Amino acid sequence: MRSTTGFTLSLRRLLILLSGIGLLPLALLGLWSVHTASQYQQREQDRALLDLARALSSAVDAELDGSIATLASLARTPAIDAGDIKTFYDIAREQVKAQPEWLAIILTDAEGRILFRTTDPYDAPKGRITDPESLRQLLAVQRPLVGHVARGQRGRVAFPVRVPIRDQAGHLYALTAVIKPDRILGVVKRQAAPSGSVIAVIDAFGSIVARSKDHDKRVTGSPGPALTRMMSSGAPEGVGRNTNFEGDPLTSAFTRVSRHGWTVAVGVPRPSIGPASLTGITMYGWGLAASLLACIGLASLLSIRVTRSFANLQRGAAALGAGKQVEVAPSRIRELAQMGEALDAAARQHAAHEEERSRLLASLEEALAASRDAGRVKDEFLAVLGHELRNPLSPIVTSLDLMDLRADGASVRERTIMRRQVNHLKRLVDDLLDVSRITSGKMQLALQPLNLAEVVRHAVTSRPGQPVALTAPEAVWVEGDESRLVQVLNNLLSNAERFGDGATEVTLRTDAAWAQLEVRDRGIGMNPELLARVFEPFYQAPQQVARVTGGLGLGLAIVRKIVELHGGRVSAHSDGPGTGSRFLVALPLAAAQAPLPLPAAALPSAARRVLLVDDNVDAAATTARILEQFGHTVDVAHTGAAALAACARFQPDVAVLDIGLPDMDGYALAAAIRQTGARPRLVALTGYGQQSDIQRARDAGFDAHLTKPASLEALERAVAGESEVTK
Repeated sequence: MRSTTGFTLSLRRLLILLSGIGLLPLALLGLWSVHTASQYQQREQDRALLDLARALSSAVDAELDGSIATLASLARTPAIDAGDIKTFYDIAREQVKAQPEWLAIILTDAEGRILFRTTDPYDAPKGRITDPESLRQLLAVQRPLVGHVARGQRGRVAFPVRVPIRDQAGHLYALTAVIKPDRILGVVKRQAAPSGSVIAVIDAFGSIVARSKDHDKRVTGSPGPALTRMMSSGAPEGVGRNTNFEGDPLTSAFTRVSRHGWTVAVGVPRPSIGPASLTGITMYGWGLAASLLACIGLASLLSIRVTRSFANLQRGAAALGAGKQVEVAPSRIRELAQMGEALDAAARQHAAHEEERSRLLASLEEALAASRDAGRVKDEFLAVLGHELRNPLSPIVTSLDLMDLRADGASVRERTIMRRQVNHLKRLVDDLLDVSRITSGKMQLALQPLNLAEVVRHAVTSRPGQPVALTAPEAVWVEGDESRLVQVLNNLLSNAERFGDGATEVTLRTDAAWAQLEVRDRGIGMNPELLARVFEPFYQAPQQVARVTGGLGLGLAIVRKIVELHGGRVSAHSDGPGTGSRFLVALPLAAAQAPLPLPAAALPSAARRVLLVDDNVDAAATTARILEQFGHTVDVAHTGAAALAACARFQPDVAVLDIGLPDMDGYALAAAIRQTGARPRLVALTGYGQQSDIQRARDAGFDAHLTKPASLEALERAVAGESEVTK
């Protein structure tokens, strides 16, 4: 049922209203012209005000650059090269006399200790630095800078200009000129500023250095609250309205494009804008009223004819909505006659469309149901695939670990080959499961402040195979998931090993707000078609039938998704076949973090009674021998029932349980062990390694979760109680 909300208008009134609306632009045009002229004048004033602020900023920069140049020239005297500080002191005193606005020259060593101050005798006590922060910054960056305006120990206001210098012996000094703000005030007063304007020069720390009005009262203070709010937007320049300290309304412009981080603000009195001409507005009003009265009569005549035709259309539309036969009387108004014909055609099409819509909805429901079933089957298949592939991998890896522990020198080469191939197979399984997480949106990151340089160094040095040339700074901080970023680098290095010639280069650098990680090889390179699709899942370069390079074509697709989840980007570059390839990962930089305390040295774990439950006899046997090598006492069971009996008999300290057992799953076995009153540490050792499996292990009461094949270190930590189930 159709409901009417709000007020309605008759067609007659609507035609009158439309006539008025048609005349309204004539009145608005005049008002708009006045407004446009006012806006143009205001924009021109703002532009001129901003140009004045820029000119003042350039003049202030020139004055500061002149002081820096004077100091730099003074620093090139032979006395300082020879390390003759006393002679250099005498030269500096003469320089201060030649600069009326300079209060003193101060020389400090690389430790920040004052060597002399020209206002004091050479051998007088040295005192302290008024602005130590800028001195520390100068010694750190070793380039000229301007410090914070402040009131010194003797009550005089000044700001420091500092330059670094070195003598012939390589000793670092800081040469400082202590300059009165009057020097900057002179620059301000020399400018041709509008009458009544207020000019302020603000240092990089937000303190007023010079002000054209009440300078002595406002120097070293903060700008007014209104100006401070206007500048807090972070924009380098801006124009706005504010009120100064004296309560005067101003139009102010500021710019902080100074090379020294200073800000210049210029404010002029806000002009009062008079009202628009009342005579012009009155004339527009009378003209509009006369035109509107003339239109009322014509609109009344037309509305009668139009409303009759609309009533016919209304009846036809109601019939169409009810599914009845549509009959619309002809109309002399062409558009209304066409609407009647359209209603007739719509009625004929309505039935056909409804039938087609019902058929499409039924097909869509079937397709959605099939898609959901396919997605569920795919997830279940990948989970089972990961479990079934990891189960045979586990005893193989454990057997290799046992042979490594026995230090059998005769089979080192064979073990190395086997471990490399097993790792390759494990990586293929992990890639398949990662792609499943990515496509289902289930991949999650554990972000934390991370020294990417340290992560890259560790990943490169611990990687087996061909050596990798690494160039990286000491620290590059990002917000990241360490394990996933290691996976990114390992995938890129694996790609370089497969398609390169063994000469792989890894470079880490910073660029503005980004960390740039580059992996370069000198191998087969890529053509433009391959470059465009290299990050697509399952897409690989054309290979020989033997598939020497191997892989599923998933590594680079996983790299792209992990990098994008970190808020970064990844790109591939190549000059063509035979020229090598270059992959570039860009991650946003983060604030540097304090180094974490070194972990306490791990003590050898005490011998424990371990119950090992696994229906895979080979896996159970090899894992038991590994645990015995660690000094533990091990009892093995292959079913849940045997495990419960062994638990009552053996009284284990730790129970390592497989999840897929023949008579009950590991979750049910964990609950049954808890119900007996025993409290061993429960460790899940399983081929199911998705996030949902880890969460299910936590909910079932497991203390740790290991995915097959587990490393020796992970197994020992889990048994010793040094690892927990985490989300």
